[in-house]
Amino acid sequence: MKVLFLDAYFEPEQIAYTHMERDLLAGLVEAGFDVEILCPLPTRGISPETAREYKHRREELLFDGHVRVRRFRAPQEGTAVLLRALRYFWCNAQSFRLGRKVKNVDAVFAVSTPPTQGWIAGKVAKRLHVPFVYNLQDVFPDSLVNAGLTREGSPVWKLGRRIEDFTYRHAERIIVISEGFKRNLLAKGVPEDKLCVVSNWVDLDAVAPVARAENPLFDELGLSRSDFVVVYAGNLGEAQGAEVIVEAAQELAPIEDLRFVLFGGGSKFEEIKKKAAPLKNILVTGLLPQERVPEVYSLGDAALITCRPGTGGAGLPSKTWSIMACNTPIIASFDTDSDLADVLRESRAGWCVEPGDPHRLAEAILNARQSRDEQKADIRGYAMATASREACVESYVAELRNACRNGHKKS
Repeated sequence: MKVLFLDAYFEPEQIAYTHMERDLLAGLVEAGFDVEILCPLPTRGISPETAREYKHRREELLFDGHVRVRRFRAPQEGTAVLLRALRYFWCNAQSFRLGRKVKNVDAVFAVSTPPTQGWIAGKVAKRLHVPFVYNLQDVFPDSLVNAGLTREGSPVWKLGRRIEDFTYRHAERIIVISEGFKRNLLAKGVPEDKLCVVSNWVDLDAVAPVARAENPLFDELGLSRSDFVVVYAGNLGEAQGAEVIVEAAQELAPIEDLRFVLFGGGSKFEEIKKKAAPLKNILVTGLLPQERVPEVYSLGDAALITCRPGTGGAGLPSKTWSIMACNTPIIASFDTDSDLADVLRESRAGWCVEPGDPHRLAEAILNARQSRDEQKADIRGYAMATASREACVESYVAELRNACRNGHKKS
């Protein structure tokens, strides 16, 4: 069986999905699949040396030749919304031009990054007369509304809904990452028999607790190992509402052994760093490489996940599983009717308070500090049972295998 992947990003580019795609490819190859990947030449978050290395590398074989990567030229990705949108449509056009010519394909697979990827994958699958399997990592255009980039009923929202409807109609199967996503699609009229819930996963071998005495970040950041440390790591953008962390830190400033560390990037990074500068109990610094994630979350006696009020329904943040894999309690300033709140209640892995309320967040942090030495729930064990790489990859492989077989029955 052969699956065509239509990717907007691929290694050496790093996005939240990168490590999962590598795991999925390994699982597919082990199950006897061949995979062809169409993607642009890498531009996002890479060094000039890497860009030069890949400039003329249009084709490469991976996994002993079972994965063939074909790259096409594309404009550099910028930060302006319009320029990024134009780049997406350029890449979609190239994916369609090349994808419709690929031979002996049994299914097409695409991830919802960017949101036009499902639209073009549906068109390619229709041209090739094969099933299309869609992995929904972000609900568009809902995510634009949540981020404050548009409003419901706007022209952009209407265009997004048309793209969304086309994608869902043409997908044989839709793999969603949470029950909240499933409820969202059911409310939009997507048949339940098209939907399959498979959590994002974490590599539990690579992400594991780091003993406090052996964690070099304490020394690198000048932190005392006896302090109660609260960690935030990830994007600092509009949808995260992370200003609430600084406000809670200000309220808790008199507590001498309580420290906040924010590892971040994104559109509001500089604003939050400036706001935190007068406070002695908070450190704001840049993101660390993926391989240091275990050190980052093991640094914390608790880890924070935040959202702007009303945006938590967009799905379960993927960092949830990395934090839990490090056996670190979670304090969420997050919508209390969200998937994340459900997971925290079920796993007893932490606290969830209404978002945007610094006083309630401060109270939750004090509760965590008081219970610091109490017996913790087996947080890592819950992650192993729910989001292990092996179980989740097998679910994806099974969905793609069934899609391929169903495509043959129809042809």
